[in-house]
Amino acid sequence: MNVVIVCGGLSTRLGDITKHVPKILLDIGGRTVLDWQLAMLRPLGVSRVVLAAGHLSDVLQKQVGTSYKGFDIVYAVEEKKLGTGGAIKNAFSYIDTLDEPTLILNGDVLSTVNFGDMVNQLRHGSDGLILGTKVDDASTYGTLAYDETHHLLSFKEKEGKQIEGYINGGVYLFTTQATAYFPDEDAFSIEYDVFPHMKELYVYLSDSPWIDVGVPERLAWAREHADVFSSVVL
Repeated sequence: MNVVIVCGGLSTRLGDITKHVPKILLDIGGRTVLDWQLAMLRPLGVSRVVLAAGHLSDVLQKQVGTSYKGFDIVYAVEEKKLGTGGAIKNAFSYIDTLDEPTLILNGDVLSTVNFGDMVNQLRHGSDGLILGTKVDDASTYGTLAYDETHHLLSFKEKEGKQIEGYINGGVYLFTTQATAYFPDEDAFSIEYDVFPHMKELYVYLSDSPWIDVGVPERLAWAREHADVFSSVVL
């Protein structure tokens, strides 16, 4: 099992909060986002994590180093803006075992999702799984459309309606064939340039607590309600 955490974005929506601190090193209840994410990974038995870094990568490398809380840390630093897809493609060149599935996390996501169960649900011959996380208010998100087998049909754009729904949870589990959908160019979007072309991508539905801390109000909520994620302990 390979693991990539995508954490190189500029975090412009957080403004001065991430001017000098990478988003993945923000404090949530006395732990960094990275600490929480590594705790989520611990049950998988993985020991090596690739950080797809960019903005403030020097700060990240200085604080985390190459050995952190029992994990070997490898840095796939982008020298130019690569987009979400390009960052993942670049990180794949730092993976040792390309014949194994790769779990990919956005570096601003907190959850209590059982990754072990997600791995067990990976279908042989598929392109992979995308985490579909349930939110009570999907008005500011696009939602996932899928059939009775959880085969992903499409991404619905934001509708601005306060309805519950399953959204892209920022966690992907790719099989070895998923890289065939990567464009030849270096910079591209995983959401717009890859997912729409994947023919055998499935949704892993989860009602577990989840939040992305990429905007100030969600970051504030996570800090106030860190105990929601306390079942994840490193």
